Amino acid sequence: MYTLEQVKAKSAAKLAGLEPTVRQAATALIEFAYAHGVPIVITQGLRTIAEQDKLYAQGRTAPGQIVTNSRGGYSYHNFGVAIDFTLLLPDGGVSWDAKRDGDGDGLADWSEVVADAKRLGWEWGGDWSSFKDLPHFQMDFGLSTADFRAGKQPTAAQLAAVVSQIARIEEGEDEMSAEDKKRLDTLEAAVAQLAKSRDVLVDQVLQQAGQSKDLTGRVITLEGKASLPEIPAWAKTAVDGAVAAGLIDTPNEGSQDFYRILAIMERAGLLAYHK
Repeated sequence: MYTLEQVKAKSAAKLAGLEPTVRQAATALIEFAYAHGVPIVITQGLRTIAEQDKLYAQGRTAPGQIVTNSRGGYSYHNFGVAIDFTLLLPDGGVSWDAKRDGDGDGLADWSEVVADAKRLGWEWGGDWSSFKDLPHFQMDFGLSTADFRAGKQPTAAQLAAVVSQIARIEEGEDEMSAEDKKRLDTLEAAVAQLAKSRDVLVDQVLQQAGQSKDLTGRVITLEGKASLPEIPAWAKTAVDGAVAAGLIDTPNEGSQDFYRILAIMERAGLLAYHK
């Protein structure tokens, strides 16, 4: 089992040339992934123009497979605002298996790292419509590579926003991102539809109370690694209702998703029937 410092040391050389704020975000990604049971290694950070041209030649004028469509000066790596990562294995090796579940929590390790990265503000190459680059993250700050080649740099406000987001996550603040709010709204709308048939739903809830308690217990266990130190302010009413209904007896240190589920149940009026 690696310590966090041992894991971070394996990426130190690749982090060194990054733009300072981007380096801070990359270090935070290593720390957050480790906290979720997924040690990672940064395999690429700053790449010189010469190194980029050599990589571009691979599979074209040099042996090997094509791994990039960017010539020197046309990759965000060339400006210290992009990283590549891979999973660190217990034996010291690495893996690019995007389906691997090394920590046995039922979630692919790769997807856990991607989720952490997006919370920090990284853009993921796996979301690109063409030439998907699964190990790649970048922070372009709205600048093109042409902008960087022309000498443009992120503004102080943009850099400060990244630092602020890292601090919010580290401090466990409960501010939800736009994506999280959209997910919550979608789930809430689905539950609202079910709540229209309240009488039928109540009977089902009462019949399945035992299974619900067991399910809640398993959710708490699975979410433990992403637990928050305090109950988010927006979830306190729902948590109180769940405790009063006997649905949970350990309301503290849940995860964002755990508290979202309780909030949705409370807004649909389900907790009052779950005694």
